[in-house]
Amino acid sequence: MKDKIEKSVNIRNKKASFEYHFLETYTAGIVLRGTEIKSIRQQKVNMQDAYCYVQDNSLRIKNFHISSYESGSWLNHDPLRERILLLKKKEIRKITSSLEDQGVTVIPTRIYISDRGFAKMEIAVAKGKKLYDKREDLKEKDSKREMKSIEF
Repeated sequence: MKDKIEKSVNIRNKKASFEYHFLETYTAGIVLRGTEIKSIRQQKVNMQDAYCYVQDNSLRIKNFHISSYESGSWLNHDPLRERILLLKKKEIRKITSSLEDQGVTVIPTRIYISDRGFAKMEIAVAKGKKLYDKREDLKEKDSKREMKSIEF
């Protein structure tokens, strides 16, 4: 069982950088239950459709899927429950003021385990890209790939 659990976890939301321009990034702690952190260490996380919102002066994440822990009993967690993100009040106020602009959202970009063993999440205040921006990104990616293949 111990060989299944990773000591270093680094899960990225690759779709986020393709869909959004990142305006600001923050690192937040996550309020988790026991079986949730075990599933994160097994890298059974999906944050493709996840987004954050502010409620009661706290930042919450919705549609963040953490799979049920296989060895968990009836104490297992709900995979799609809302989770609270831990940030300073000043950061939450800054995020709240930036959310008032149209087309701006807060999305998770990465989840990792810190040196002290806590689950941390990088979130970004982001603005959606237009179709032509996405095409430009794909062109840049293709040209970089071609340049690398020519060098070798």
